[in-house]
Amino acid sequence: MVLWSQGATKVLCTASITDGVPRWLYRSGRGWMTAEYSLLPASTGDRTDREAARGKQGGRTVEIQRLIGRALRGVVDFQALGERTVYLDCDVLQADGGTRCAAICGAYVAARRALDHFGLSKALTGSIAAVSVGVVDGEALLDLDYSEDSNADVDVNVVMTGDGRLVEVQATAEKVPFDRARLDDLLDLAAGGIEELGTQQQDAIDVPRS
Repeated sequence: MVLWSQGATKVLCTASITDGVPRWLYRSGRGWMTAEYSLLPASTGDRTDREAARGKQGGRTVEIQRLIGRALRGVVDFQALGERTVYLDCDVLQADGGTRCAAICGAYVAARRALDHFGLSKALTGSIAAVSVGVVDGEALLDLDYSEDSNADVDVNVVMTGDGRLVEVQATAEKVPFDRARLDDLLDLAAGGIEELGTQQQDAIDVPRS
């Protein structure tokens, strides 16, 4: 279990490993990893109903948990994992922008600690982290909080491996289209932030187990 903080955003991340895989992977010798994500009722200040009470997940929730799963699967050797499934659960305790990015960072730490515990560390081929960048009033900003994100002219979520390879880039011009040079500048800003996040992740991984 990992409590990951990124700015004022706090996400509780856990990783569970079970024997067995989805039916479409039976007898393949390969494992699987999947994620679930939720905003707890008071995470945004004003209480919101649990999605379970409404009887179905919202589109945003489905999109984010698919993103978390895709991001983490980008650094997994499923053959080395064997026929096991890793479940990543990310519950946002406090939301102040960038919850999907914080969930990815925390989920990686939780997965790494769980796999290490079961002697399956070889199943991870590298590290993964994510951060938001954007343009607010003409200024490029790293790790936008809610007020910055809601007023951004450009909003970008970047998922990157520890060795600098891109896994996913979600870039949106909220008002005025932006050029390639601006995108390159934002990706460079994100890369610097992800390098710092990688150091924080390793520190969290190295915390002795109680």
